[in-house]
Amino acid sequence: MDPDSSKGLVDRLTQSRIYQDYARAFVETTGLPLSLQPVEAWQLAQRAHPKESPFCAIMAKSSRSCAACLEIQEQVRQASQTEPTTVRCFAGLCDTAVPVRLGSEVVGFLQTGQVFSHAPTRAQFAKTAKQLVEWGLKVDLQQAEEAYFHTRVIGPRQYEAMVRLLGIFAEHLSMVSNQLVVQQDNAEPQMIARAREFIIEHQGDDLSLAEVAKAVNCSTFYFCKMFKKATSLHFTEYLARVRIEKAKNLLLNPNLRISEIAYEVGFQSLTHFNRVFRRLVGESPTEYRHKLPRP
Repeated sequence: MDPDSSKGLVDRLTQSRIYQDYARAFVETTGLPLSLQPVEAWQLAQRAHPKESPFCAIMAKSSRSCAACLEIQEQVRQASQTEPTTVRCFAGLCDTAVPVRLGSEVVGFLQTGQVFSHAPTRAQFAKTAKQLVEWGLKVDLQQAEEAYFHTRVIGPRQYEAMVRLLGIFAEHLSMVSNQLVVQQDNAEPQMIARAREFIIEHQGDDLSLAEVAKAVNCSTFYFCKMFKKATSLHFTEYLARVRIEKAKNLLLNPNLRISEIAYEVGFQSLTHFNRVFRRLVGESPTEYRHKLPRP
């Protein structure tokens, strides 16, 4: 997925009720900031957040310390491509990123932190203050010290448990992200809306781009261009996602064999179905079914 598509999807996830409800509960329970950032974001994740660390808020006012924070943020994102990762900044505060995926592809990160895992010491602040002076920052060290020692402290075991909860939430958001990709947008052109309806109605058929374009009275070239613009996906990728969403619903029925489901939703090969399902969902149909609640 290209950066613009990734950002658009993350924006929609951020506006979703499930994210907003969880973020509100997380912030109220932990007292820590939480944000959902796209992969290509190059900004301070918690800047101006109501729960931003007072020390980090002071540091953000300086371009040099801000750059150091951005470097740490990029470091934690690069390290968390496969699993949640926590790093410490020059001042000893923890920052954590948890990957959110669309299938096997990382589209964004849940980020939190700006917290100490142990109560800060005077020696620790002295080392931090020395670094600020070496950078030539014009910072009120007395104000910085007060903010430093008013930064939240969460013990390692509690913080680790909190990160595990974020990991579970990230998995849930990953499932929601695929649903959003195939969800209709009321602001899109009527032609695209009709095309979506046609695709859903005929997803079990051996459907082609030319057939859908013909169904909406449009040339194949123009339809392809407009469909990509409206959905951020090529036609074949969109069709695959619609079919996989239908397959996930059918997997709720334990009496249906996986091969039956594959052909029911339009795949002509079980191997192809398994490969696409794993790419979009992050696990095989069998693994996905085993995780479903038993009736």
